[in-house]
Amino acid sequence: MAIAIAQHFRCEIISFDSRQFYRELSIGTAVPSANELAAAKHHFIHDRSIKNSVNAGSFEKEALAKLKELFTRNPIAVAVGGTGLYLRALLEGMDDLPPIPGEIRRAILADYEREGLSFLQDEIARLDPNYWQKVDQKNPQRLIRALELLYYSGKTMDTLQKAQKKNRPFNAIKIGLNIERPDLYERINKRVDLMFAAGLTEEVKSLQNYRHENALQTVGYSELFSHFDGDLSLEEAQNEIKKNSRRYAKRQLTWFRRDSEITWFSPLQKEAIIEFLNSSLNA
Repeated sequence: MAIAIAQHFRCEIISFDSRQFYRELSIGTAVPSANELAAAKHHFIHDRSIKNSVNAGSFEKEALAKLKELFTRNPIAVAVGGTGLYLRALLEGMDDLPPIPGEIRRAILADYEREGLSFLQDEIARLDPNYWQKVDQKNPQRLIRALELLYYSGKTMDTLQKAQKKNRPFNAIKIGLNIERPDLYERINKRVDLMFAAGLTEEVKSLQNYRHENALQTVGYSELFSHFDGDLSLEEAQNEIKKNSRRYAKRQLTWFRRDSEITWFSPLQKEAIIEFLNSSLNA
């Protein structure tokens, strides 16, 4: 859909998918194919090594600079992706969260190393249940950051993230694609099967030296690392990826449905979406 929109307006695409930045990650992140990348100019796809990590704050700065450049050629650009925090950073700016004393982080890391991911999950679920429903529950870096802020400030993430939106020199028109839940889950299951057929196991095996990187603390990679550790059979890992992908999709929808500025369409409504965009741009 992003490609169809970009072709219609003869503009370029910015990805706000937090995993597709990295050249080493292809199959597990479902990056666009070579044909798709050739159909419209993309930015922030495979543009750096996993050793050069990105976070929402750095993405905000890079993406704003890229938009400034793109707008010199065309007043319209398309942003596409599924990482809600990165979209918020681009459109609203990141919150100025307090710096955390080193001893707090070290204490949390010690508990994490001793007790595992379940320690982080249990603490966030207990202390900040609202954030627990929204966060990637398998991502230790996100959980550690939230726990640091809780321990230091005593405030939940919702409280800390009520900063004033930053002004942007552009307007955003937001559209969302909605698929009925049974169809969505069926597509997820098929996509995971196709990833394994395309060589996901081999891709993850080649990344074991980087398994500590934040980009690999994610669905599709962490389950296979558990397989290589002997904790899951290959079939169990594949089923876990399907289950965790479905859960992640549900959390994504929960995140985006809270945004009243999004107009929702079926993925089959290409003409209706183009008509809506034309009408919004001419309003």
